[in-house]
Amino acid sequence: MQTHGKSPVPDFSSFAEFYPFYLKEHSRRGTRVLHFYGTAFGLFLGLIALYTFRLRFAVLGIVGAYAMAWIGHFFIEKNRPATFRYPLYSFMGDWRLFYEILIGKQRF
Repeated sequence: MQTHGKSPVPDFSSFAEFYPFYLKEHSRRGTRVLHFYGTAFGLFLGLIALYTFRLRFAVLGIVGAYAMAWIGHFFIEKNRPATFRYPLYSFMGDWRLFYEILIGKQRF
């Protein structure tokens, strides 16, 4: 077990085990808002990159999305982004939370 900020971080063997931890690390409204709009921004610029064949839009989308998410972690949630320890699961969690907010399963 590792430490993650102030709390211990277990090792996860599946995304299903990880997602409840992800939601706990994104418990504040401001963090969720920044994640949601950051993901939407990244998706929008990713689509523009595909349409225009300009890589810079994809890069800007990725940088902008992560910047918004990390601002939420460092200044609102006051924790370390799980991306540093669980990059794939965190990426999957971002998209799942985005989808669940869209369909109303999760709230900001």
